[in-house]
Amino acid sequence: MSRIPLRTVTLHGHEVSYRMGGEGPVVLLIHGMAGSSRTWKDVTDLLVGDGHTVVAPDLLGHGLSAKPMGDYSLGAFASGLRDLLGVLDIEGATIVGQSLGGGVAMQLAYQHPELVERLVLVCSGGLGREVSWMLRALTLPGAELVMPVIFPSFVRDRGNAVSRVLHERGLRAPHLAEMWRAYASLAGAENRSAFLRTLRSVVDPGGQTVSALDRLYLAAAVPTLIVWGDQDPIIPLDHGRAAHEAIVGSRFEVLEGCGHFPHVEEPQRFVEVLEDFIATTEPAQAETADFRQLLVAHAEATSGL
Repeated sequence: MSRIPLRTVTLHGHEVSYRMGGEGPVVLLIHGMAGSSRTWKDVTDLLVGDGHTVVAPDLLGHGLSAKPMGDYSLGAFASGLRDLLGVLDIEGATIVGQSLGGGVAMQLAYQHPELVERLVLVCSGGLGREVSWMLRALTLPGAELVMPVIFPSFVRDRGNAVSRVLHERGLRAPHLAEMWRAYASLAGAENRSAFLRTLRSVVDPGGQTVSALDRLYLAAAVPTLIVWGDQDPIIPLDHGRAAHEAIVGSRFEVLEGCGHFPHVEEPQRFVEVLEDFIATTEPAQAETADFRQLLVAHAEATSGL
């Protein structure tokens, strides 16, 4: 179990669960699709032990947070994180987002740059069209009818029992365990509904529908780290490489032997990369003039002015 306690706060009438602990510079950790704050368990323990304040929320529709009918777009998630940080009296943080969480992190940096001291994208969505066939298939009409068959509760319960036995015997397969947790979370009707609304806001049968590529030049104002597993089967490594080339001054770290969850598969190595990045960069001091300058320069260059 994580040393970071799970807490709840009510925002706009909806309960939001989050983990928070430690002292020092703030790191906000944003999980991926069908995930929760639990995905960061090993990372949070390491960061807190090394002198950081960690905040790891369950996004609405995920984990133990509420799952209301409503807006599950990247913009809505970003606004929700702004409000959570406001309630927690946090004025700025290093923002770390994995998969869907990477898209949310970029949206937060775009909408509310004053909150973002550094940006860290981990196997991030929103950087290209390609994504796994399974996610694309689940956006097809009628997925609501098929999902109870694909994700039955009795299979979840049986699988959880097997996982406990393997854990007790010291057998670990972190990436499989993380994928199983995502699978198991979809056994509940409320979770499936929220998952589909989230998925369809960013993916269609052809692939990802939301892309930050045309705005990545704005990230030059913020220290940016891109981390990818070279065995990622969900989102291609090439997306990370392209983002690195588009963001002036960014760093690109490829973790060999890792898949889509490098923070789970190799938490120690992941934290070493993250902490080195934090230690060797200065937090951004977002000024409206900085972003206006980038916008004007890009407009002039692309308009031929």
